[in-house]
Amino acid sequence: MTTQLQSAEQLSATTLLRFATAGSVDDGKSTLVGRLLHDSKSILTDQLEAVEQASLNRGQEAPDLALLTDGLRAEREQGITIDVAYRYFATTRRRFILADTPGHVQYTRNMVTGASTAELAVVLVDARNGVVEQTRRHAAVAALLRVPHVVLAVNKMDLVDYAEPVFAAIAEEFTAYAASLGVPEITAIPISALAGDNVVEPSAHMDWYGGPTVLEHLETVPVSHDLTACHARFPVQYVIRPQSAEHPDYRGYAGQIAAGVFRVGEAVSVLPSGRTTTITGIDALGESVDIAWAPQSVTLRLADDIDISRGDLIAPADDSPAVTQDVEATVCHVADQPLSVGQRVLIKHTTRTVKAIVKDIPSRLTLDDLSQHPAPGQLVANDIGRVVVRTAEPLALDAYADSRRTGSFLLIDPADGTTLSAGMAGASFAAVAEAAVPAADDDAEWDF
Repeated sequence: MTTQLQSAEQLSATTLLRFATAGSVDDGKSTLVGRLLHDSKSILTDQLEAVEQASLNRGQEAPDLALLTDGLRAEREQGITIDVAYRYFATTRRRFILADTPGHVQYTRNMVTGASTAELAVVLVDARNGVVEQTRRHAAVAALLRVPHVVLAVNKMDLVDYAEPVFAAIAEEFTAYAASLGVPEITAIPISALAGDNVVEPSAHMDWYGGPTVLEHLETVPVSHDLTACHARFPVQYVIRPQSAEHPDYRGYAGQIAAGVFRVGEAVSVLPSGRTTTITGIDALGESVDIAWAPQSVTLRLADDIDISRGDLIAPADDSPAVTQDVEATVCHVADQPLSVGQRVLIKHTTRTVKAIVKDIPSRLTLDDLSQHPAPGQLVANDIGRVVVRTAEPLALDAYADSRRTGSFLLIDPADGTTLSAGMAGASFAAVAEAAVPAADDDAEWDF
């Protein structure tokens, strides 16, 4: 029992890393994930036995580790990944939430879903094929989503005789491309997911490589996106007003702190009204505290009686986001029905949902070469483009580059509640990308 308690304490003390895998079809994403889970001893015996039996039924002598993540029947029949598969595992050094995303072009929206909360993306490349069109797409999506760390896993090195020049050429080409997009950190690792080289254990076939294995890098990469270091933001989820004999005058505003730190005595603004007041109390887990930070769920008590309801945003008075009714953003269209200019939608930002209209779609991004197709008129499934949305009520939006939590939003069909697009407010790529990648023509610029 003591050992179990110690293990629980050690696990709770480790950090959490969210990461996503991406790559072209048949690059070996699911095999890499399966190898990672298998060699790190993160799968149960009955799961492994089921995979071994399924592999035997398909005439394979060795277990197909890709079956650990490809759970849909269509995925197993075709040998591809269709939907995002999430896996949770842990080592003594760190806990992980992994999103295995599809490689097909028509599932770009699935990669956006899987990588939207990732702090690291593993992009696989087949050593025989090198950097292909889909590789560039996934690098561009990772850059758009501001994923701070990207790992280039050059897979199937066993099929090119573990040749260092092959790896070096691919790593150089990909690194130059990703850096031009503004990706801040790129780490290249030569691997063989099928044989297990440099996945969990170092490879005996590549003594010319002196860097970390995939798991070692995942365990040691700094989780740089610290929510407590961001601009403080508190979307109000619920107003607590018991009006009971015990608490006749209690009024609190409950929700989850999206980013930053709040303290008792701090001056804050309530948006979109812009009214200012002071935090007089913070209640967390039934107790009063002097300080609270993201991602805690708390109740704030304020000095003044202000008209506050669900969807309002509380932020420091000297560090509040701009309030606007004209939202300029990059969106990834995820619905089968198109998004058109003039279409009426709902925009959901944190806990606030307001009516809006799509005023303009200035451009659609061609991920193959990062050119912009001007004035497409509409976006269809898996398209990524710039939009201008006019809202019926003001929104307190951060730029996505500053906050992935309060700079993101959803466009929703008001008729049936279908999610249409996932949006990222503000500029598209980082500034370095905008300077490095020329526009297709003058009319296609993304400056409105």
